[in-house]
Amino acid sequence: MSKIKVTNNSKLVLGFTLLCAITLIINYATGGVSNRLLFSVYRAPLTNPLTYIRFFGHVLGHANFEHFIGNIMLIVVVGPMLEEKYGAKDLLTIMLISAFVTGLIHFIFFPGIQLLGASGIVFTFILLASFTGYKGGNIPLTFIVVAVLYIGNEVYQGLFVKDNVANLMHIIGGLVGAFFGFILNKNK
Repeated sequence: MSKIKVTNNSKLVLGFTLLCAITLIINYATGGVSNRLLFSVYRAPLTNPLTYIRFFGHVLGHANFEHFIGNIMLIVVVGPMLEEKYGAKDLLTIMLISAFVTGLIHFIFFPGIQLLGASGIVFTFILLASFTGYKGGNIPLTFIVVAVLYIGNEVYQGLFVKDNVANLMHIIGGLVGAFFGFILNKNK
């Protein structure tokens, strides 16, 4: 009888998940101070070195456990497949670019609003995953369906639902995923 062995099939995704969990615990322990200092983007002086850390660190911070679970569940479901297909190095690069782009756009256009959470990464992963079947010159129907459903819903939510969700950053994250899905798969 063969033994069943647990393996770490997705070091990047599980590492990211662990960092987000640790960040959430630290945020609870500091009464929200750590999120304000390091793990959220908002208009701050460019002379403050923490401003640049926040452009990336905001994806680690979450407002509460529900926010964390909502983002991490999708990342853990979709992420391992992407890490296997693209490799940890490329996927980390995509995650960092998504974090920076969403952080920078939010910093520029929404000066009085704090942005935190990994939802930009979630949307990056969703649209990147929809490109897994892309072969040069043929756009997968799944990409079109995913883009219409997810991006369309974010446009609707942004226009008609008043909540604390950064719908534009979801769309930007999705565009980052679509861009890299096209670029990384165009010659395959």
